Amino acid sequence: MSLILDVQDMTMDFGGLRAVNNVSISMEQNEIIALIGPNGAGKTTFFNCVTGVYTPTRGGISIQPPGGDRESIKGLKPSRITEKGLARTFQNIRLFPNMTVIENVMIGRHTQLKSGVLGAILRGPRTRAEERKVLEDSYEILKKLNLGHHVNDLARNLPYGAQRRLEIARALATEPFLLLLDEPAAGMNPQETRTLEALIRKIRDTEKVSIFLIEHDMSLVMSLSERIYVMDYGKLIAMGTPQEVKNDPEVIKAYLGEEVSA
Repeated sequence: MSLILDVQDMTMDFGGLRAVNNVSISMEQNEIIALIGPNGAGKTTFFNCVTGVYTPTRGGISIQPPGGDRESIKGLKPSRITEKGLARTFQNIRLFPNMTVIENVMIGRHTQLKSGVLGAILRGPRTRAEERKVLEDSYEILKKLNLGHHVNDLARNLPYGAQRRLEIARALATEPFLLLLDEPAAGMNPQETRTLEALIRKIRDTEKVSIFLIEHDMSLVMSLSERIYVMDYGKLIAMGTPQEVKNDPEVIKAYLGEEVSA
């Protein structure tokens, strides 16, 4: 199977600080993989490079959407990378708090609109039909993520776990083939985490979206991931199946703790 994401020898420098040091990571279609490591290891910087927030100092980033051609996305703006099928969430929730739940998701559909500025001004039949479809599609996404009953609520009034799911819903509205989740379980209680785990599996299995996550909840990572990459001080120190990573001495030393090997 061809690689949908192939990052080769990525390096990211900020002045004299090397945040990511020669890291190579790849994934196949329909995989769930994880990137773990201590705080400050460079995980979010890696995500930021893949999604266009930063342009890496060195290295290559290429994608191959299912049924599409391989192409480089290094140096593209985040909006262009989103249009090409990569979507992400962030460590800190970035909703539009004073907009409704469905309005937040509709914003994510903007990459699918074709009417343009003139169409928006003139509001002809095609534009109105497109707007109706955006509304309908957004509601369907909310229903899939068990948020349909919150459709007209303000985003700020949602429970914390529901806000996290809304972020994922907005990302899915862009119709990605690859979804990058940056600490999706952060701040969640055990029940919310179990709900999230089931949701991630559902997205992969029913929506055919591959999942790449950064996460500190090791029980979630070990349960969900087919492969795990481990970073420490900007370098990749291990990769493998959950069992292989769990028992790797370098990983235990750097991050997981001795008790995990028991």
